[in-house]
Amino acid sequence: MSVRKKSLLGAGAAFVVLTGLVVSTVGAMQATIANPTANQQTPRLLAQNLKALTIIFPSRADSTDLQNKANAVGAFLSKELGIPVVAQVGDDTAAVEALRANRADVAFLSSRPALKAKQLANASLYLAEVRPTYSGRYTYSSTFVVPKNSPLKTQNSAKATLEQLRGKKIAFTSPTSGSGFIIPVAELVKQKFVPNRDRLDGFFGQISYGGNYSKALQAVVRGQADVAVVSEYALNPPYITAEEKSKLRVLHKINGVPAHGIAIDDDVPAPTREKIINGLLKLNKSQNNKLLTDLYNSTELVRIDHDRHLATIRNALQIAGIEP
Repeated sequence: MSVRKKSLLGAGAAFVVLTGLVVSTVGAMQATIANPTANQQTPRLLAQNLKALTIIFPSRADSTDLQNKANAVGAFLSKELGIPVVAQVGDDTAAVEALRANRADVAFLSSRPALKAKQLANASLYLAEVRPTYSGRYTYSSTFVVPKNSPLKTQNSAKATLEQLRGKKIAFTSPTSGSGFIIPVAELVKQKFVPNRDRLDGFFGQISYGGNYSKALQAVVRGQADVAVVSEYALNPPYITAEEKSKLRVLHKINGVPAHGIAIDDDVPAPTREKIINGLLKLNKSQNNKLLTDLYNSTELVRIDHDRHLATIRNALQIAGIEP
């Protein structure tokens, strides 16, 4: 982060929660260092600009043994760049704080934390993940899910479909979830069912938060909710079982939710940043691709424009009356 930006945002009053969480959420650093002498001149030139690289890998529900998998990616990049690469596992909140405090150079982030990283650290997304379970390649859908035998039916317009939810019991994922709260609430505001995120009780009969995709969907399976809102990819293992999936169906979906991506801090010089991006893109090659798929089940990384990629979530936050 630039010195000027840091002086403007150093107080970070609105980000107190982040600083409080970072100690408990970021694990001990585990460096994976390749032998720089095995590389050629380009990596050695890179090392003159950046002596080491720290990458934050946020923990996610569909990733196990993440530290070892992150270390493997770190080792790969260390060989590509000719410098030590430190892989840290934390959550999105800790990742943004690490970028802000210049304790990290690169972070894998979901969409809302990526907006926060830009605001607080001037870090931008340069790459997005592609998954086979994303309907839009590097975008996916927010889905309203109901029991398979529900009397609620998909109508010929979003307004007519969502009108059926009046007075019903809904299970959102969490108040911070993009696809499980922010984007569906923005749609309800857009359709004039509610004025903002604080007035949902004027439309729904009961509101609950599962805390994660699995629990929100299981609330529907168990009859505790009439509808849940989750990401489309949550309708697959490991989030729910095949048996649970057979008891559910999608009532309505909202396309264009931005996929998770990779942010790079602005204090990384542009030539170095390009080398990091190109190194990460080499994970798309068949001989390296397992390193990428092991992380978060993504099969490819693609270049994106930060502002264009995040436009959907940014607009949804504004419509719903939620701070970024």
